[in-house]
Amino acid sequence: MEMSRSAYIDRKTAETHVRVTLEVDGTGEAHVQTGVGFLDHMLTLLARHAVIDLTISAQGDLEVDQHHTVEDIGICLGQAVRQALADKAGIRRYGHFTLPMEETLVTTALDLSGRAYFVWSAPFPTATIGQFDAQLIEDFWQAFSANALCNLHVQLVYGRNSHHIAEAIFKSLARTLRMAVERDPRMTGVPSTKGTLGT
Repeated sequence: MEMSRSAYIDRKTAETHVRVTLEVDGTGEAHVQTGVGFLDHMLTLLARHAVIDLTISAQGDLEVDQHHTVEDIGICLGQAVRQALADKAGIRRYGHFTLPMEETLVTTALDLSGRAYFVWSAPFPTATIGQFDAQLIEDFWQAFSANALCNLHVQLVYGRNSHHIAEAIFKSLARTLRMAVERDPRMTGVPSTKGTLGT
């Protein structure tokens, strides 16, 4: 019988209180309330396309701005992925996806290596997406990478509309994560010649 791959993170600071429940082998169900509407939308489609179950609640100092809340949710989601995958035995480890959305094309790649490295090449043509600060998308995924302990690369090949670019990034990374965490029936043990991927 395969072990459940799930995690619960409860992180409280002077700036935010974030709770994340993650089920890797889910159905794509999401219950997200962060106080940041655009991020709720992105996290809901992340769960759907990664086919994970995700519950996130956050209370943050939104009277200051959105930065602490968005970044801290990225931290907690990264920690949840790391916790849920434990020693990462039997997973594919690597994932990649190129996703079209209207005029936009995004490529993402992920290595659940146990080492954090983040490369971002996805400039936004506008500073905001509605009321959302577009640069926070990079901050979110940088925080995720640092706490999931993964190599994460994001490249915008081309695109015009900032909403489409953001959505393509989240959907592409969802599909990339889905591939990387998938159980590989041909892989026994940890997918590394070192015998460990770190924790």
